[in-house]
Amino acid sequence: MVELRAITEENFINAFNLKLAPEQERFVSHPIRSLAQAYVYRDQCQPFGIYADGKMIGYVMVIYDHDIPEYDVWHMMIDESMQGHGYGAAALDRVIDYIRSKPFGFSNRVALTCNKNNPVALKLYKNKGFHSTGIEDEDEIELALTIE
Repeated sequence: MVELRAITEENFINAFNLKLAPEQERFVSHPIRSLAQAYVYRDQCQPFGIYADGKMIGYVMVIYDHDIPEYDVWHMMIDESMQGHGYGAAALDRVIDYIRSKPFGFSNRVALTCNKNNPVALKLYKNKGFHSTGIEDEDEIELALTIE
């Protein structure tokens, strides 16, 4: 079973120890950078460790953009040793469940960006109902999902 647990002083080092395959490092920021952003945006975001069987296997951050308003999924990653087992799909389901609770404000829109040269992530997001908004910035494309 996959679950999300808030990043705290008890588990943040586990997030630092997560690894991406070398060829994936251009697609996702490491949790160290993401946790620095989480500190800056602490009133509107929540970083999570992704856990399977009690072990942190990944990281994701949810942030709320008050200006739009929308929820954004930032820096989702699964440790290279744990990829290919469906953990990313299960974690994204948990993220969407969390967003449905409207923890920072009302919005039915969930957005994220994905490198257009990352077919595995693009397939995952599209399989979960995300669609391209047509917005692109260099190699990143925006995908969005409407939730109830």
